[in-house]
Amino acid sequence: MYRIKIRSDFSGAHNLRGYKGKCEALHGHNWYVEVEAESTDLDEIGMVVDFGDLRRMLNDILSDLDHKYVNEHEYFKKVNPTSENIARYLFEEISRRNPKVRFTAVTVWETNNASATYSPDSGR
Repeated sequence: MYRIKIRSDFSGAHNLRGYKGKCEALHGHNWYVEVEAESTDLDEIGMVVDFGDLRRMLNDILSDLDHKYVNEHEYFKKVNPTSENIARYLFEEISRRNPKVRFTAVTVWETNNASATYSPDSGR
């Protein structure tokens, strides 16, 4: 099994609806994002997927969140913009844009010490 991982980042603001504490107020993060994919086979030149292509795709998705108020993004108008939900959104969006790649997980770091990972169940 081959596994690859890319990283990128974005900056933005959000507030957590229904949260009783400081994070209920508007605040920002410099989020770091890791995307993982795997394959038992490599393409004709020996890759799971080209890192550059994957990074461009991820950065295109992140551009909709970068330097924005995440709560105003269409997806997050109904879904609370927790790091867990941001990881799921990014996983679903990158999977939709490249269905030939088997993505296994997306991890979103909101600080150096706190992250959330979304990985679909094995029934996918």
